[in-house]
Amino acid sequence: MPARVHALLVVRPSGRGPTDLHLSRTLRALASQTRRADLLTVVLCGPDDRLRELAAESGAEAVIVASRGTSFAEALRLASRRVAGDAVWLLAQDTAPAPDALARLTGALETAPSVAMAAPKLVGWDDPAQIVSLGVTMTRTGRSVGLADGELDQGQHDAVEDVLGADVRGVLVRSQVWAALSGLDPALAGSDEGLDLGVRARLAGGRVTLAPGALVAVAGDGVAGAPTARTARARGRRAYAERTAQLHRRLAYAPSFAVVLHWLALLPLALWRSLGHLVAKHPGRIGPEWAAALTVLFRIPSLIRARRLISRVRRVSWTQLAPLRIGRRELQQRLDDGGPSAGSREELRFFSGGGAWVVLGALATSVLAFASLLAWPVLGGGALAPLRAGVIALWTDAAYGPRALGWDTTGPADPFAAVIAVIGSLSPAEPSRALVILWVLALPLAALGAWFAATRVTDRSVLRAAVAFAWAVAPTFLVALTDGRPAAVILHLTLPWLFYTGAAARRSWSSAGLASVLLAVAVACAPALAPAAAVLWLAGLVLTIALRRGRGAGRIAWLVVPTVAMFAPLAWRQISDGNPAGLLADPGRAIWAAPFGVEPLDRLLLVFGYPSADAAGWTAVLQGLFPEGSSVAWLALVFTAPVLLLAAAGPVLGRLVPAVLGVITALSGIVTAIVASGISVAVGLSGPVALWSGSALSLAWAGLLMSAAAGLDGVRRADGVTVRRGAPIAASVLIVFLAVGSLPTLSAPVRGEASIADGPASTLPAYVKTAGSEGERAGEQTATLVLTAGEDAGFTASVVWGASETLGGQTTLQSTRTALSDGDTALAHVTADLVSSADGDVVSVLARHGVAYVLIDEARDESDVARAARLNAQNVLDQRSDLISVGSTARGELWSVGGSIAERSADESAGPTGSRIALLQLGVIAIALLLAVPTRTSLRDARRHPRVIGSRRNA
Repeated sequence: MPARVHALLVVRPSGRGPTDLHLSRTLRALASQTRRADLLTVVLCGPDDRLRELAAESGAEAVIVASRGTSFAEALRLASRRVAGDAVWLLAQDTAPAPDALARLTGALETAPSVAMAAPKLVGWDDPAQIVSLGVTMTRTGRSVGLADGELDQGQHDAVEDVLGADVRGVLVRSQVWAALSGLDPALAGSDEGLDLGVRARLAGGRVTLAPGALVAVAGDGVAGAPTARTARARGRRAYAERTAQLHRRLAYAPSFAVVLHWLALLPLALWRSLGHLVAKHPGRIGPEWAAALTVLFRIPSLIRARRLISRVRRVSWTQLAPLRIGRRELQQRLDDGGPSAGSREELRFFSGGGAWVVLGALATSVLAFASLLAWPVLGGGALAPLRAGVIALWTDAAYGPRALGWDTTGPADPFAAVIAVIGSLSPAEPSRALVILWVLALPLAALGAWFAATRVTDRSVLRAAVAFAWAVAPTFLVALTDGRPAAVILHLTLPWLFYTGAAARRSWSSAGLASVLLAVAVACAPALAPAAAVLWLAGLVLTIALRRGRGAGRIAWLVVPTVAMFAPLAWRQISDGNPAGLLADPGRAIWAAPFGVEPLDRLLLVFGYPSADAAGWTAVLQGLFPEGSSVAWLALVFTAPVLLLAAAGPVLGRLVPAVLGVITALSGIVTAIVASGISVAVGLSGPVALWSGSALSLAWAGLLMSAAAGLDGVRRADGVTVRRGAPIAASVLIVFLAVGSLPTLSAPVRGEASIADGPASTLPAYVKTAGSEGERAGEQTATLVLTAGEDAGFTASVVWGASETLGGQTTLQSTRTALSDGDTALAHVTADLVSSADGDVVSVLARHGVAYVLIDEARDESDVARAARLNAQNVLDQRSDLISVGSTARGELWSVGGSIAERSADESAGPTGSRIALLQLGVIAIALLLAVPTRTSLRDARRHPRVIGSRRNA
């Protein structure tokens, strides 16, 4: 047994815990040892009168006062000058040993002269049955692994003796070994100090043994050891300390020839591990990862010192330490057993609960209603247009640069173009076919998404089925399908999944990552929803901070990042042009939407979910039944009334929080719809175009169904047979009323009253594509000037680049401009010269600008005045020798510009600017998608929570 034991106790005042109480317990424990330490030296890091008083009363042979920032390793170095014994006992303010701890440690140390250090079993400060640490090992890459951390102490590890290292707290080290090793390495940032000490001791020929019977209680808030991960800031400090220690040890332990390679790999490895942290749903570790890499990268003197020290004391080879390391298979087994594989989540019951039947029913209904679409290669009518013929062209429309419409419009694309590019890329051979398939599958996809969204509100099968049905036959959705509004259709399909993922965003990075992408898609489809989305996001962030003490606030904050990244270039351009209101414009082709009036009935139609004054086709039906009635549209309100009544009763009948959130969502959508219905920020061929209120009503409908489902779900907790049956009866009534209310709209395609039609493959004459398939007129660098005669004998001119006007090529920069640009002025002059005189060099201007064709379009329902103006213009163009008449086409009269056609001129800065913008946006989306990718750990964690948000029945 060592003749003398010198205890070194390091104390640091800390706001993280009751330092004086912990120190008092530690000092009492030292005084109660059956084998007391012969000497005690206290190092006080930071001035504190109470701690100084306790240290003075402890009987310590010396009290050393150091600065508050002194680390555990530096404090021990100060105290080591006073060591006067055969063994050194390393203690901190929160290490309270059991009465026989020192006796057992000294007993383990005397078993053989080769034992260099003995380590106790660290247990919880308030729970001695919980093992905090009992031996530490490491992987081949230097990652430290606790052999029993966090386990319940049942004596299962008491037979273990030899280990590679141990937690530094409570370790007993021979004095000569402590001096030879020069104490702890201060470059380890407070982590893995005991492991590094054990590795160096073993390299020096010594052994590290465990004394499982020596119990030392630790609180985790002292100066020794890595910070306890109780807060986000503490978790960041701990991650930084652990990673710094790992990288430093990797360089210190590496063979000489590999040190430079490891050093050069620090930053690339940090980048690779950052991607891994995103996939593993630990974005909070990215900052500490880079901080640790940079710290080790520039701390070369500390590395040189560590390697020299190892070289000086090394007596054995590294291969003798290999058996004490942990292998990959054993490590994987430990990680797999790190938590329960199953939790409290109930079965999904998609098939047994009727979800599959609702989706199949919706599919059958869609096939009946849209059977003719199956034969259409391109979907046209309304706001629809063909898609680009190739995937590269699709994504070109979504990038910054020259726009596909306009005389010389250059700038950022609408984010909706990226949505169209994604959809078109699903059918690379025929991108336009993807939109047709989407239309046919829209009803079942809506029902599927809504069913899953309902699982966040209720676990009752009948209510999930009712929500799925109600969402699929929502009036605003059916009107969007028959009117041909792709942005509104995509939005309606996106919102359920946004709710499904957003509801769990606070507790899961997978959900937060996917929800952030879906939010960007939703706002891209309906920018007018951005204010409402911002209000709901702020409400969620405030509630998370207030009710959850900020846990998950980072995930909620991330939700808007992809949306901001996607809209930032367009917002900058619109604000620079003095047109911030243009950001609210509906994307895609601007088609007429009748603005609602101020009559009460107009407002009621919006409140009850009808986006148009014809009440989703019911006005014509009711007027046919009641021809003498002045206004019968109010009768259509009956069909959606059950949804509103159940939603209003939701906060009273069911769980308050989801019902109230549903009501707030519904109100935000209704207010947005009312405001948007009277705002016009875009201009089409027929004049100003009001924002379509249907997109906002989709949001309102989602809130109404959420509140109704939460209310009906709460009914079952009441007593009485009648009340228990109330939810299925109410759900059945809702389904019946909505089914009847959807008949006029669903039958519109069959009756030939829908706006959608078999669209042309190109909005321009086929000659433009076939004749320009080769040579200088090929590709997207040549344009067609399209002239349309108006009611006042004037002409509307537009420039279409490429073989067709496309859906992804639309730009709100063109449709929302509030003043004439230089390009508009030039186009107006060219048009005036072209249709008014057969003389002049205006055609050469077209050729120099890249315009290869001139088309005079024959508008539908053309008036006599417009027809006369069109024929006169045709005569003028026929007289020009520099225009070659192609003749009459299905799209109108076409002329080809003679001579050589110059390629489109573009801003030279557009390329570099577009590349930077694309890298930024793709980087943000890539981060979101990496966060969204589920892992085995994230799936296991998800199963620990009930599927229904806010439910305590399964918690």
